[in-house]
Amino acid sequence: MTAFPSRPLTRRLAPGLLPLAALLPLAGNGWASEGGFIDDASLNLGLRNLCFNRDFRQGGAAQSRQEEWGQGFLLQARSGYTGGAVGLGVDLLGQLGLKLDSNPDRAGSGVLPRHDDRRAADDWSRLGAALKFRVSASELKVGELMPELPVLLRNDGRLLPQTFQGAMLGVREWQGLTLQGGQMRSVSQRNSSDMEDLSLEGRGGVFSDRFNYAGAEYRFNEGRSQVGLWQAQLQDIYRQSHLGFSHQALLAGWALNGSLLYFYGREDGNQRLGGLDNRAFSAFVMARRSGHGLGLGYQRMYGDDGMLQVAGTSTPLANDVQVRNFASPEERSWQLRYDYDFSALGLPGLTLMGRYLHGDHAATATGREGRTWERDLDLAYVVQSGPLKNLGLRWRNATLRSNHLADVDENRLILSYSLALD
Repeated sequence: MTAFPSRPLTRRLAPGLLPLAALLPLAGNGWASEGGFIDDASLNLGLRNLCFNRDFRQGGAAQSRQEEWGQGFLLQARSGYTGGAVGLGVDLLGQLGLKLDSNPDRAGSGVLPRHDDRRAADDWSRLGAALKFRVSASELKVGELMPELPVLLRNDGRLLPQTFQGAMLGVREWQGLTLQGGQMRSVSQRNSSDMEDLSLEGRGGVFSDRFNYAGAEYRFNEGRSQVGLWQAQLQDIYRQSHLGFSHQALLAGWALNGSLLYFYGREDGNQRLGGLDNRAFSAFVMARRSGHGLGLGYQRMYGDDGMLQVAGTSTPLANDVQVRNFASPEERSWQLRYDYDFSALGLPGLTLMGRYLHGDHAATATGREGRTWERDLDLAYVVQSGPLKNLGLRWRNATLRSNHLADVDENRLILSYSLALD
């Protein structure tokens, strides 16, 4: 089942594109590279086979388990740019998902779409396109998009990725500085072929058709440090400010990477969900040496609401992991992580990750008594050469226990392959 917008995309986006288009002449006086529309084009086919199992372990669970198996195909075609003062190009995105195994009693994993009778669809597909325009080192894209922004991070945790329809502008005219702005009008979730209006995570039934954002990021210290400032608005629902800082350094033979994130969110406009209040702080540091990686994270929520985010998206928070994001109202959490890259032992392509997270102080109906812990294990191998190069096999295991959320044991087995067709 393939769905398309009910109105032409250009008509839906026109009001929001006018201020973005007005910025293009200011982006610089450079010229787009000559030729290149065909020469710089690329075509890639990604395949992902996912077997998902989640057992609910608490007594009296409404559903004993979720277990589904599917095959996904993701075709991405990207042109180069035409010559001239304004370079023109187009990106195409084709998605196809196939059901391999499901049952109404085991459905609802987010891998496959479901009909009203709770049965999973046998297949679903979507074809999207984005026009792109380049002036000097600045680019505007309009159409089907997969944003990866601190304030809007698309989710790719199941069979096919979440996509949006809208416009994104990136201005990179000054060394180290990137300016970004855009507007999203609708979203297609990772197990859907339909486009729908936007809503707040965990608060379904109230929608907006405009998500606006603007941001600036500056790299300095020879590229080892970055600071970012962002503003976002889900119109008439919430507005959010974000400040981020990251740094890389070498210390006594260890490669260090650290990040600090802060979000501040309130209600917006007509307040369709009433008053909202969230402040989120996240810190994470990772140290790597000789194949080993040691990580430590801390995260804290403040205010009457959990993290404010568009429904279905991920977040860049340190403790947004396999099952939970530890972002309930007032929740505080920490993470201990260990990585190992077996290249150090002469086995390139084989990696291991293990982490433990603990959260407490989450607001519940009886007070700030919510406690949760999660343990994750990730073992992956990617073939490095030969006819099966880029074939990947990943096993993801998680255990979660909580006094205010569902207890789960989860396993995901993922077989992936990427093939360049150009």
